[in-house]
Amino acid sequence: MKKKIIIEEDNNPKKSIINNKLIGQVFETFLYLLGYAIILILVSFIFKKSLYINRKYLGLYALLASIIIHVLNQTIKPILVYITLPITAITYGLFYPIINVIILYLASFILGNNFEIHGVFISFFIAIIISFLNILMEGIIIKPIINKRKVIK
Repeated sequence: MKKKIIIEEDNNPKKSIINNKLIGQVFETFLYLLGYAIILILVSFIFKKSLYINRKYLGLYALLASIIIHVLNQTIKPILVYITLPITAITYGLFYPIINVIILYLASFILGNNFEIHGVFISFFIAIIISFLNILMEGIIIKPIINKRKVIK
């Protein structure tokens, strides 16, 4: 008596495309968060008295701060931008970094003693430097990695 073993493979192209997109989005988000955490650590080394990040656990608090800032940028920042749009227009966009400072202070409030910002004026410059380094990191490091990953597929 012969037995046949039949193996059916689920070759649903829609399912694999959805899975690949989801994995790609998770990878991109993780890459952005990791890069932002590195930028936060770098800026905390530059401005030791003004920006403090607890360096225990190999940058865990910097990664937590980057996650919190990412969530705040996706939820609260659009509301703040909409509310302060007249002030931003009157000041020709100079008020926009103050919104970034507010986001940093909210992250500082959430993380407590593990992420602290001291000083009002210096935090304005810290927010500008973080934004500038984030633009550089995205253009030089993250976008080429993402584009290379898309080409390989």
